[in-house]
Amino acid sequence: MAAAASSEEVVKGAKVLMVGAGGIGCELLKTLALSGFSDIHIIDLDTIEVSNLNRQFLFRQSHVGQSKAKVARDAVLKFRPNINITPYHANVKDSTFNVEFFKQFNVVLNGLDNLDARRHVNRLCLAAEVPLVESGTTGFLGQVTVHVKGKTECYECQPKPVPKSYPVCTITSTPSKFVHCIVWAKDLLFAKLFGDKNQDNDLNVRSKDDSSSKTDVFERNVDEDISQYAQRIYDHVFGYNIETALSNEETWKNRKKPYPIYVKDALPEDAVQQNGSSRDHKNEEQEPSAMVSLGLRNPQEIWSLADNSRVFLEALKLFFDKREKEIGNLVFDKDDQLAVEFVTAAANIRASSFGIPLHSLFEAKGVAGNIVHAVATTNAIIAGLIVIEAIKVLKDDYQNYRMTYCLEHPTRKMLLMPVEPFEPNASCYVCSETPLVLEVNTKTTKLREVIDKVIKNKLGMNLPLVMVGATLVSEDGEGLEPDEAENYALNLEKVLAELPAPVVNDTKLTVEDFQQELKCSINIKHRDEFDVEKEPDGMVLAGWSGPVDKQVTSNGDKRSVPASSSADDVDSTAEDALVKPGMKRKLNEILESQENFDALQNLSEVGSSSAQVVEDDDDDFVMLDEDPKKGKKKRLQ
Repeated sequence: MAAAASSEEVVKGAKVLMVGAGGIGCELLKTLALSGFSDIHIIDLDTIEVSNLNRQFLFRQSHVGQSKAKVARDAVLKFRPNINITPYHANVKDSTFNVEFFKQFNVVLNGLDNLDARRHVNRLCLAAEVPLVESGTTGFLGQVTVHVKGKTECYECQPKPVPKSYPVCTITSTPSKFVHCIVWAKDLLFAKLFGDKNQDNDLNVRSKDDSSSKTDVFERNVDEDISQYAQRIYDHVFGYNIETALSNEETWKNRKKPYPIYVKDALPEDAVQQNGSSRDHKNEEQEPSAMVSLGLRNPQEIWSLADNSRVFLEALKLFFDKREKEIGNLVFDKDDQLAVEFVTAAANIRASSFGIPLHSLFEAKGVAGNIVHAVATTNAIIAGLIVIEAIKVLKDDYQNYRMTYCLEHPTRKMLLMPVEPFEPNASCYVCSETPLVLEVNTKTTKLREVIDKVIKNKLGMNLPLVMVGATLVSEDGEGLEPDEAENYALNLEKVLAELPAPVVNDTKLTVEDFQQELKCSINIKHRDEFDVEKEPDGMVLAGWSGPVDKQVTSNGDKRSVPASSSADDVDSTAEDALVKPGMKRKLNEILESQENFDALQNLSEVGSSSAQVVEDDDDDFVMLDEDPKKGKKKRLQ
């Protein structure tokens, strides 16, 4: 048997794919280049924003608006001119980056900002049989994990909660989900209008009227009528700011463009004048409410664009008319009815502009959040750890693979905690093709709902094909014949039991995504009723669902335990023996220190309704969810 290749040899001969060129990506590209890698490919969809410059050190002010992947390449070639760096200003989910594309690489290194893209890359790496090194950071916390088909768990072997942190550039410029709009409305617009005026805010404050001497469009003129002020704010944030964003054509090359909305577009002039005037509060002591003023009674109803516009204008007027003394000191509170009404309406108007489905006040009410600042040093540490693990992968040194966690506070005098990877999870539907179980009312649920809520949203498939036995009932993608596309479109609106091949109790669905080369089975279990609050989708998917926080009592106080740890971990610190560096460590041992427990609790909250705005655009989401105590999983030997 030939001697194992040296680190220098494998590094020089490696062809590496990086996905993400932001906070982690900039540090990673620099470290790869300085470590001797000479053939590096980078995929990143984003363009550079001003808010990136404090930590993404390959970028400068002059680069704002340009492709991150391309600028990162040019910056590194200035000090490593003899290496090959190939940038792709594109979405990794584009059909160009298929399994065949991935097969050309020796290792894939992720520095992504969202769960959906991470899952997509994980599946392509499995199909191409290319090792993946995954990573993420939030503030002082970070992690690096290694995923090799057949040897370690894949990225999806353990359930991941839906991420509750969102990059600021996504919130301010390119929202793609309703929650992005909620966070924008709550943490930016509400704070700007009603909160501390001295706080930093990423909203554009410059007026469309260049001749205006006003430096902040959100400032109200002394004699300005409140109705005129409300309409001016509406037109600025939903109209002019969108027009300004559209001027950067590079941003919208691979994205759907939003459209600006002005008051005159959303409401007829007489409706604006009469807004809320006919239904003033009869009881002055009653809590101000735009819904009451406008006669809207059902919080579970999804308002139209016109209704949202009326609520927005009325809520803003009520804050100034009824609660003017509070303005400047207000902080969003989900129990503040008027605040929830304002944020819901603002989020829905923004969602309408970006082609995102609107939501009810009931659905919007639970979203709240905190700001977690990105730390450049954490990104640098994690980038170095990625390269270390990549070299091990290239040398096939699987016995020394490590999942490494970067902590905020020392535990056992250590800030970096190495954990040996686990073997693949035999019940993983992605890498082990274990069947899933879907409880659903087959007599009332349409096929479209199952595809949107389960197959696309939960399972992360982009272009799914759905079969019932040997009958193809739905297919998504290009190249369909017109009559096929028409038949599949008709099937989408049919309830499951009325499909050409009826889906009833104990029916087996086969779902496949050819782009990801992923195939799984779903066993259907008919169920008549669902709890609207606890099961809002009207269906329950087993074998996929994310972990749920546990409530335990510690020193008399109730607290949530991250799903990544056990309730036993909270009070068992005295029982655990000291583990020397380099030895196997269980994650519950990492969580021994109270400071780290609290930090990881904030990082991994699943049951919470809060959303975090993370001031980073590519590396904010990290899930510390590997749980050695889940029992019978085996360590990689």
